[in-house]
Amino acid sequence: MNRATSAVLALLAGAAALYGCTSDTTARSAVVSNSVAAATAPMTVDNFMLVDQALEAHELYRLADAKAVVIVTQANGDAVMRGLAPDLKALKAAYADKGVEFLMLNSSLTDTREAIQAEARKAGYDTAILLDSYQLVGGALGVTRSAEVFVVNPKTWAVAYHGALAGAAVGKALDALTAGRAVQVAGAAPSKGAMIAFPERGPSNISYARDVAPILEAKCVACHEDGGIGPFAMTNYAMVKGFAPMIREVIRTDRMPPYHADPHVGKFSDDKRLTPAQTKTLVHWIEDGAQRGDGADPLAAVHRVAQEWPLGKPDLLINVPAYTIPASGVVDYQRPAMMNPLTEGKWVRASTVKPGSRQGVHHLLTGWMAEMPANGKSSETRWAASLGAGYAVGAESSIEPTNAGVYLPAGGAIGFQAHYTPFGKEAVDRSQIALYFYDKPPELVMHNVVVIDTSITIPANEGRHKEVAYVAFPHDALLYSAFPHAHYRAYSSDLWIQYPDGREKLLLTLPRYDFNWQRSYTFAEPIKVPAGSKLIAHYVYDNSKRNPSNPEPNRQITWGEQSWEEILFTSLSFRWTDETAAHRVNRDPEMNKGRLMGMLDDNLDGKIEKSELKGRPGAMIAKYFDVIDKNHDGVIDADELAAAQAMLGGPRRASLDGAATAPTPPAGGR
Repeated sequence: MNRATSAVLALLAGAAALYGCTSDTTARSAVVSNSVAAATAPMTVDNFMLVDQALEAHELYRLADAKAVVIVTQANGDAVMRGLAPDLKALKAAYADKGVEFLMLNSSLTDTREAIQAEARKAGYDTAILLDSYQLVGGALGVTRSAEVFVVNPKTWAVAYHGALAGAAVGKALDALTAGRAVQVAGAAPSKGAMIAFPERGPSNISYARDVAPILEAKCVACHEDGGIGPFAMTNYAMVKGFAPMIREVIRTDRMPPYHADPHVGKFSDDKRLTPAQTKTLVHWIEDGAQRGDGADPLAAVHRVAQEWPLGKPDLLINVPAYTIPASGVVDYQRPAMMNPLTEGKWVRASTVKPGSRQGVHHLLTGWMAEMPANGKSSETRWAASLGAGYAVGAESSIEPTNAGVYLPAGGAIGFQAHYTPFGKEAVDRSQIALYFYDKPPELVMHNVVVIDTSITIPANEGRHKEVAYVAFPHDALLYSAFPHAHYRAYSSDLWIQYPDGREKLLLTLPRYDFNWQRSYTFAEPIKVPAGSKLIAHYVYDNSKRNPSNPEPNRQITWGEQSWEEILFTSLSFRWTDETAAHRVNRDPEMNKGRLMGMLDDNLDGKIEKSELKGRPGAMIAKYFDVIDKNHDGVIDADELAAAQAMLGGPRRASLDGAATAPTPPAGGR
């Protein structure tokens, strides 16, 4: 039994009040010595999530419906594993229709993602290779060499077979599992593949007071404090140890901290992730038994209480009209409005939205209208400016870049778009919005535009359905941040830039989209967006039964506002490079001309083919395709689409589209 297994069993035994009583066998296992650094395969495999060489995420326990899961270790340059590539491919093909899942695992500290991609091409591997960069999974499995095999039974997550890939033993184990029989493979041969070094394997000298508590203070306590949004407060060592198994699990599955940008791509100024060293320190400390050790308890020394307004006292506090969320049923989007209390225009530098009902508020968006509508209701089509404030599940405060802001005019009305989700009991939402203003006008002006696609169509029971949309920039701009947003079926999301010469660069990727934690990702340095560039958002949706959040996998899903429907929505915060607060420009008409093309042009060639038409927008275009296609070349180009839109009165502003025309502030900017 290895370090991870014995220590976690011990913690589970010690936390019986939280997680249920342990069996006598577990209690006895908990006292197994942890002092030997020898690698041994565990009896069971704990859940984990890793990305592969293509940055696609794989979570082990999502494969619970498989007959068996086969994990094959790999290291670049290993002649043994390269030589077994045809055998692995043949084995995978033989069990393709028998419910067996295959994964490869690279725990080498010297192999980069790019090198693994090249190795896969050279060796002919056609199986996802998981990047175990921190060696947390390989270490817990007891990996020592390349070309090792772990056959896992998903019914119990027990290791049914561990040995070499070569030979007939793996097939015998799989035959037994797929037939529902016990696996009986005697004398499993060890792998002869290349050795894989695990320098941190074995007992560590990690101190709670010196090493662990400072990490928790820096990266966790801001949410896990009294009154915070975390489910428990990290008030002292005893609380941390009681939740240690959970902490290990959420780190290994990349659920915590809730910052899901993959570290292989981009750099971000608001990065909340644990560093590699911090990640390994926490997990190894827990696997070593989460010992208290010497020294005062830094967490117990200070009583931390969540601040009502983390950015300080607001300059303006807006009370969103109260709404009673029913216990059940469907709640249509609510669109209340109120008179704007400002008597002079202000430049917004930051905002915080405090939802009154965290369980019931899905999102809250805001906009300024020149006058109060006659019916007293907000309408996104009338929003002419942004308040710089919005909220989605898990979102935090919004802070504009230095010396840049959003102008909020005086007078008029403030409109809201509120999405409420019933959660089993009636609740009254009284959300509030805190606005923070500049003392004097900033020099730069921020804008927002949304990559949106209302044509998405997700087939029933499809586990990896891909959709794409883009927005084209007609002038030079700087991109500051991106906020991906979708619903329960979203699996992953990314953002690319395609330059005018056709080159593409990946800017942001979320290999596992988490509906419960939605946020903006702010680039460490603004991204230059030359005129003629496209910002392209890809989304992958999991409409299968393997998605634990999927309410109805047997149904085709199209665009819809409710959470059990789906959307494709990436909000982008940017500024025009030639615009200042003193010299405003209005490029919204130019931007909007290409919005429909960006929704429907799935192959990104700047033209719409009949095969690309889907959803409600596609059906509308398909009905008049031959009329719109003036030159009858079988495709609709940008000019033909623009002419059709002009004939129909222009594109309708999409709900949630923040690309509104900003009003010009008076002289002096206030």
